[in-house]
Amino acid sequence: MAACSAMPRALIDGFGRTISYVRLSVTDRCDFRCVYCMAEHMHFVPSDRLLSFDEIEALVDLAIQRGVTKLRLTGGEPLVRRGILDLVERLGKRLGEGLDELTLTTNGSQLAEAADSLAANGVRRVNVSLDSLDSAKFARITRRGRLDRVLGGIAAAKAAGLRVKINMVALRGINEDEVEPMLRWCASHGFDLTLIETMPLGEVEDDRTAHYLPLGGVRGALEERFNLFPSLARTGGPARYYDVAELGTRIGFITPISDNFCSGCNRIRITATGTVFGCLGHDQKVELREILRSGGKEAVERAFDRLVAGKPERHRFDIAATRPAVERHMSVTGG
Repeated sequence: MAACSAMPRALIDGFGRTISYVRLSVTDRCDFRCVYCMAEHMHFVPSDRLLSFDEIEALVDLAIQRGVTKLRLTGGEPLVRRGILDLVERLGKRLGEGLDELTLTTNGSQLAEAADSLAANGVRRVNVSLDSLDSAKFARITRRGRLDRVLGGIAAAKAAGLRVKINMVALRGINEDEVEPMLRWCASHGFDLTLIETMPLGEVEDDRTAHYLPLGGVRGALEERFNLFPSLARTGGPARYYDVAELGTRIGFITPISDNFCSGCNRIRITATGTVFGCLGHDQKVELREILRSGGKEAVERAFDRLVAGKPERHRFDIAATRPAVERHMSVTGG
């Protein structure tokens, strides 16, 4: 299905927000088990329940026809999906044909092998999750990740010409002492850094309340060492960026708990099985896989309309609640 160049009929929710950004999960599987994100023993969906690449292309084309201009591939870990680089090549053909940007979020474990192909097929930047530069601490957080392999992947991405942004989940008592070293490391390599508050999604063994670190205090501590100026930089996501004058870099803060950012939300999330969520912190959804297989384009468009019309005004994250805001893990929805 070819992307349409006609004037799109925009997806606008009940609060006047225009949806221009889709985060598309291609798998719920991951080769890490980060303590704030996943349980030690996860149950993943069978591969025969995943959307095929043809179905993903069809959904992407319909989204583009409705005004979506930015697509981020996520997971789980997207690079563990068999044939993922073929999908990137196929989706990259939409760039300049309604799609302005194709990006990817990864844990970096497979990035060394994938970087050149990503760059060759239109990906211009990647987000890499990196919560520590200490090998032992990194292994503790990820449960099974190898820091040297991730750093090698990041180096390969830079060598391939990809812009790299580092995502670091700030965890009290675990890595809060590494924020400034991470910022300096990113600056030395020409990477931006985004700090993220831990979010209550799915049951995990770790005590999220104990490790929750409000980023207002982190920013205040950084401002004692550096001059931080509000940045004009925008990536289409929820981060609020500051230029760090002394280091010549940027730092972003994603604060779903301490400073709600939902008023500017322009995103919907499509899971690897075709479920579409209007909000990361709600269960409001439509199921598109069977509609796509049996109902055709018009039925899928109506489903998109229903979802966007019902998109919640804001998430309902409460770090102190006895149960997570939603039962699904981040890897199910797509980061």
